[in-house]
Amino acid sequence: MFDLSAEFNKFYNQEVVLPGDTQTDLYDKGKLNIKRLKEGLKTYNEKHGTSYRISETITQGSMAMNTAVQSDSKDYDIDIAVVFRKDNIGEIGAQAIKNIIVEAFSYKCGQFSANPEKKTNCVRIKYSGGYHIDFAIYRKDTEHDTVVYYHAGSAWSKRDPKAINSWFKNCINTKGQNLRKVIRLSKMFCKSRDGWDMPGGLIQTVLCEERFQSGERLDECFYNTMCSVRDRLQWNKEVYNPTDVTLSLLQTEAHKQRMEVFYNRLDSYLSKLSVLNEADCTREKALSVWSDFFNHDYWTNLVTEASTRMFALEPRSVQDVAVFNDTEQYIEDMMPVVEQYDAHITATAQGNGFLSHPLQYFLDKYSKWIPHHFCITFTCNHNVPGAVDYYWKVKNVGKTAEKRNCIRGQVVKKQQTITENTNFYGPHYVECYVVKNGVCVARDRISVPIGND
Repeated sequence: MFDLSAEFNKFYNQEVVLPGDTQTDLYDKGKLNIKRLKEGLKTYNEKHGTSYRISETITQGSMAMNTAVQSDSKDYDIDIAVVFRKDNIGEIGAQAIKNIIVEAFSYKCGQFSANPEKKTNCVRIKYSGGYHIDFAIYRKDTEHDTVVYYHAGSAWSKRDPKAINSWFKNCINTKGQNLRKVIRLSKMFCKSRDGWDMPGGLIQTVLCEERFQSGERLDECFYNTMCSVRDRLQWNKEVYNPTDVTLSLLQTEAHKQRMEVFYNRLDSYLSKLSVLNEADCTREKALSVWSDFFNHDYWTNLVTEASTRMFALEPRSVQDVAVFNDTEQYIEDMMPVVEQYDAHITATAQGNGFLSHPLQYFLDKYSKWIPHHFCITFTCNHNVPGAVDYYWKVKNVGKTAEKRNCIRGQVVKKQQTITENTNFYGPHYVECYVVKNGVCVARDRISVPIGND
């Protein structure tokens, strides 16, 4: 297969993976609206003489699995499970608990252009910029010494909100990080044309995991996996829930139609990619077919540049692409994440002759960027009772960190307070995970935008 791995990896890192600032924005929106819901429930309780209280929240979907991708339409979604104890809400019905959530949000979300919307499986909040947050409501109880969860759909039905996250964590631990990358690339293909109505993210995830083809090169790994998915869909287009194989993920005729469309489009565009395996394939041909497949400006620009070099009789050369190790880790792959408590990272900085001040002081002073060669101290404050452990992730984002092969992003066990230096330009971020008995029960994230000077 013609080797465009340098260009392919650059496409993945720069155009597919969500930028750090977008990830932080999504995380902050989820956390903010959990806080709004908790405060709204307090108001609801005061008005109605009740005592409803959220027991835990669990991030679900692409945000939990870290498979979200960039989108020009900014139609990002955040899925959060909100769990109540049955001994707190009693025998209240599935529709009634959603009505309570809608009313609770109404006390704290007056600034939204659209009111919170009760849907069959969730309560949805929409942002004008294209974001939406789905709050799926659960109750939990102990049955025969086992904790059992029920989901508020059209009625209460048994469903574990952690099951898909646990399944995916095991898949990544078994098959490696390239599986996550292939899923993201599959989503980019399905989003590549306006008007395409393709299968949802979970269905793509299940198919990519089922037919995953390992390999050292990401372009080969993705191509071979997509070919295997296509071959599978040729004879079987049914997809089942990976945690309960008695449940089909194709609940409607529209879902089934999307599978037909997905197969046909994969078959069509993969047939064009077959030129990559021909002995006389050139770089220009390879760029052209990848451009046709992803329909993205990144590839279009490379095709234009290649054509210009040919016309000018200039020697062809591979793009100047920084080669770096993708060292980012995800807490979801390492342990269960059940957010039962609150955490908040505070940061103080000093440098360039300044004494220590809160990070925000310097962000305001330097127009939302902090200069190089500052020292920042991060402390994680929380309300988790008893003994806990602290795990931190420091992720460098940007061309300088990539060129120096120092993007970091590993999850490392440390103390409650850590210190870092501002060395690389870019929208970096820091996360802390508070761990109790092997479960991440609280977390927080803070952006650290570092300027050029």
